[in-house]
Amino acid sequence: MKVLVTGGAGYIGSHTSLCLLEAGHEVVVIDSLVNSQLESLHRVQQLSGRNIDFHRVDLLDAPAVEAVVAGAGLDAVIHFAGLKAVGESVEKPLMYYQNNIVGTLNLLHAMDREGVRTLVFSSSATVYGASEEVPLTEKAPLDATNPYGRTKEQIEDILSDLSSADSRWSIALLRYFNPVGAHESGLIGEDPRGVPNNLLPFVAQVAVGRREKVLVYGNDYPTPDGTGVRDYIHVMDLAAGHLAALDFLKSTAGTFRWNLGTGRGSSVLEVIQAFSQAAGCAIPFDFAARRPGDAALSYADPSSALADLGWSALRDLARMCQDHWRWQRDNPFGYGEPN
Repeated sequence: MKVLVTGGAGYIGSHTSLCLLEAGHEVVVIDSLVNSQLESLHRVQQLSGRNIDFHRVDLLDAPAVEAVVAGAGLDAVIHFAGLKAVGESVEKPLMYYQNNIVGTLNLLHAMDREGVRTLVFSSSATVYGASEEVPLTEKAPLDATNPYGRTKEQIEDILSDLSSADSRWSIALLRYFNPVGAHESGLIGEDPRGVPNNLLPFVAQVAVGRREKVLVYGNDYPTPDGTGVRDYIHVMDLAAGHLAALDFLKSTAGTFRWNLGTGRGSSVLEVIQAFSQAAGCAIPFDFAARRPGDAALSYADPSSALADLGWSALRDLARMCQDHWRWQRDNPFGYGEPN
């Protein structure tokens, strides 16, 4: 298949692009490089021994998107591109709605005009909001609590309406939990701009000496050690889930929703301890007050993905931390200076 990957130079996009190439697919990437670097794709090409057709395009530029899609002979699209920082979305909601929703609409119009109607969408467990009904199934009510999560929820609605109106569309909505880890080579991994928003990249930067200590928000939750519990999933398992969904859609029309997680929760302190073991050093941390809106625990019920796709997460927390540490140790400043 010839697959367009939007946001393909990003963290999950680059790992998925590698898996696509290794599976024999052709890959076309659209990325604005606002939150990513082209070096990631150079390394994907190095690892796979194959080329990527790269286009530096912002999805808000509708004519440019159309120019890439038109006549490209695409079979499917995997759509990662979007802004994703929860805190920033609260501060700049208009920017998030404009970028994530309008960009997606531009992509869908271009696909529809070219008759490309197979789409795997990068959704998120944030669509469930602060629900503590665990494990979370795909039937849990959606109640996103911030503009970022609401853009994911609204795009899901748009895609569901689209496939209901036109039975030629085949769409997978992948709601994944907390992606971590890196490719086992240590050549590609997560390279957040500025202060990391998520726990594991922050822990990794403390371990490599870029930051002083980890702040643990809340130690009085009703969990075994008082810290928040989340479902962490290795990015390579996540990439495999996208390929499994793509394969499913080849023969099935409609809109389908799957959680991608391990089905197991790990507390903040468990993650810090596992990373300390991987890095061979103690990770300093301090407790801080809870953050508003944080749930005590959240983890997936991934049984539908197993039943429908034959997919399940294979790598445990120790492996996630080992691979993430190898990437951070070998690339202490990520891919280098921003473009």
